[in-house]
Amino acid sequence: MNDSIVIIPTYNEIENIESIVRAVLSQHKSFHLLIIDDNSPDHTAKKVIALQEEFPGKLFLEQRTKKSGLGTAYVHGFKWALERDYQFIFEMDADFSHNPNDLEKLYDACHFGGADLAIGSRYVTGVNVVNWPLSRVLMSYFASVYVKFITGMKIHDATAGFVCYKREVLEKINLNKIKFVGYAFQIEMKYRTYCAKFQITEVPIIFTDRTKGVSKMSNAIIKEAILGVISLRIRKLVNSL
Repeated sequence: MNDSIVIIPTYNEIENIESIVRAVLSQHKSFHLLIIDDNSPDHTAKKVIALQEEFPGKLFLEQRTKKSGLGTAYVHGFKWALERDYQFIFEMDADFSHNPNDLEKLYDACHFGGADLAIGSRYVTGVNVVNWPLSRVLMSYFASVYVKFITGMKIHDATAGFVCYKREVLEKINLNKIKFVGYAFQIEMKYRTYCAKFQITEVPIIFTDRTKGVSKMSNAIIKEAILGVISLRIRKLVNSL
């Protein structure tokens, strides 16, 4: 049994899916890969099914009936992984903004370095972002500053979506209580990990904006993240997190 599973949620990623599957499954360190597809109209799932014949026992697919948000997709994937014997559970985007070659760095941080949660961080050694407009870089960077100020977490990249969890973290966190579905989900998961006293390590990566497909960012997602941080802190203070 492989000890590591990479979870990638997809919605209309037909332009990226074959390349990302091949890149993840060709790493020197062996990973399994779980795609969570939200009934993509561009038939992303059909491409995954075709690729499963080439990667039996390594590539898995969970198909959902509708687009239900990033957070619910990851929670679905976490529960799927916990029902099996995976010890290291990864989050990753389909669009190559996260470099598959960095997966092993996150694995090493958890397996050898003592981290319970390893974050592929854009900001721990400066600003390592490629192809984003300055406005997007500033919004992302100061979002993490804002999160740090409100929550007290000493994390430079609280909204990062490239991470590795040890199994014990996801077992300890009550996944049924996860509230947020957009980028606030990433903050909530890190905050719950922090509040549970797990060791969090940031691993520097270079983040490259997608060149194919369409970003899923929206004003509603940004609003959820801004208000969600305050909500998390209040719930922690009143012992209802």
